[in-house]
Amino acid sequence: MSNSPTENDPQHFDLAVVGSGILGLAHAYAAVKRGLKVAVFERTGTPLGASVRNFGMGLVTGQPPGIMLDLARESRALWLHLAARAHFSAREAGTLLFTRSEAEHDVLLEFMTVRARQYDYRASLLEGDKLNALYNGRFSHHRSALHGTEDLQLYSREAMPALVAYLHSQGVHFRFNTLVHGTAGGRLSTTAGEFRAERVVVCSGHDYLTLFADRLQPMNLKQCRLQMLRLKTEEAVPLTHAVLTGLSCTHYGAFSDLPTARAVHAEIEATAPLLNKHGIHLLVSPTPYQELIVGDSHHYGTDSPPFNSEEVDELLIGLVEHTLASRVQVIERWQGVYGSKGPGPFSALAIDDHTSVVLMHTGIGMSVGLGLGERVVKALLEGDSLPTPTAQPAPATALA
Repeated sequence: MSNSPTENDPQHFDLAVVGSGILGLAHAYAAVKRGLKVAVFERTGTPLGASVRNFGMGLVTGQPPGIMLDLARESRALWLHLAARAHFSAREAGTLLFTRSEAEHDVLLEFMTVRARQYDYRASLLEGDKLNALYNGRFSHHRSALHGTEDLQLYSREAMPALVAYLHSQGVHFRFNTLVHGTAGGRLSTTAGEFRAERVVVCSGHDYLTLFADRLQPMNLKQCRLQMLRLKTEEAVPLTHAVLTGLSCTHYGAFSDLPTARAVHAEIEATAPLLNKHGIHLLVSPTPYQELIVGDSHHYGTDSPPFNSEEVDELLIGLVEHTLASRVQVIERWQGVYGSKGPGPFSALAIDDHTSVVLMHTGIGMSVGLGLGERVVKALLEGDSLPTPTAQPAPATALA
């Protein structure tokens, strides 16, 4: 590909990427650093999808053993490399997952004594004096906390534009405000004319209709809509860690299949059924500006209705105020949306000899996308099979 006749033809590229979310940019970076001529096509004037609407967490600790954990660790290294060169914030303080009950604490205990040992999760369980020492005792009303030290915080609404600017400086051609409405056999039909590429990778997020609807429709893919908030605490809370609660023990694969997680599911249903109804688990990510990105809820469908529920926002506000032991003020509200409910956490499909489609089916693109893009580009260049989600290791069944 690097010796193809693309060098002197402005309409011809070694790799064309459709979509400028983190997955698309991951493929562009993996290709341009190998010396390829790369173009990124994006229908909007800047990235506006899931990647800029999210928390900006590079979450390693929450990923299940297997390829997703591997991808998260690979992505972490790439994020730190890019942050140093593209000049955006990548905090390494990690996450704190606070438990509120014995059932939630039992999940963390099982995780630490079984799974963390077996798969080398970099985490520690904080109780008693260690818990009380956090932030001058602000979190002492919790039962315990898991400190995940591999997790990153990325302020995505700044990190994504900075990454675009950096890739542009490295030679990536960006075609914003350009819709690709057809591609096959290395040819792209767009609103800006016709282009050619030796390889095309489509990273179209939750748009399942514009390109290859015939291949995607049988997968019965969905959109996940979530409600998000940007907040300030009424009193100074100099938070440097991202914060989760035991609700995440039912959401993230590192915990959700542990036997002890069943009691947490039952406890939530018995004591707070509205949280289950709206798919709520609390995530709090501090920004570089002493503000907090807070969410989220999960509603699934073929579309994302524009109407937010005040009940959901009030539930989120109540959770964050209890967790942080501080009143908060809402600064901004918005909807996140991402592709979901696929046959696995991601799909990498070969459409023809020139064209591939790579989609995330979970909301963890920032956590694993850079690693996935690296693997896909490597496979394309070396003629290997595209990566697939492999079966996860059998869950632990007893405390060690």
